[in-house]
Amino acid sequence: MIIILIGYMASGKTSIGKKLARKLNYNFLDLDDFIEEKENMSVSEVFSEKGEIYFRKQESYYLKSLIESENDTILSVGGGTPCYSGNMDVINSATNVKCIYLKASLNTLANKLIQKKAKRPLISHIETIEEMTEFIGKHLFERIQFYNQAEIQVSIDNKTKDDVVEDIILELF
Repeated sequence: MIIILIGYMASGKTSIGKKLARKLNYNFLDLDDFIEEKENMSVSEVFSEKGEIYFRKQESYYLKSLIESENDTILSVGGGTPCYSGNMDVINSATNVKCIYLKASLNTLANKLIQKKAKRPLISHIETIEEMTEFIGKHLFERIQFYNQAEIQVSIDNKTKDDVVEDIILELF
């Protein structure tokens, strides 16, 4: 089985994915890291040098190839991955995949991201919690229809990473 974690920035896809992989004795892959390795450049460089359309095509290609070739893997994907190129249809039609949406409230996301904005170019310009909340709210409004297609939804609000991992395991098994 491949467990694909989707959700917005700072929902814990990577950190929770790594903990879940250790707990289940699965491999862990981050799709963005995989793309960087295959393309020999960072995601930011791919965007700036080859454009978003190229990135989204490659992202979809690598997602499909990983679904076809991997097993016993936790796959963390970028926040936008489910929203492009029919990727949610690919994920939901795969017989070997369970998709989990790590769901977080707007307040949870804004409070996490305002502290981590320096590490994230997309939001580094945002100055206040109000601006961050508005930015995330607009993004979530566009993305929620895709996130809600996940087979399983697990809230991360007011929980430790270990609590979320336990919630996921309870949902899966």
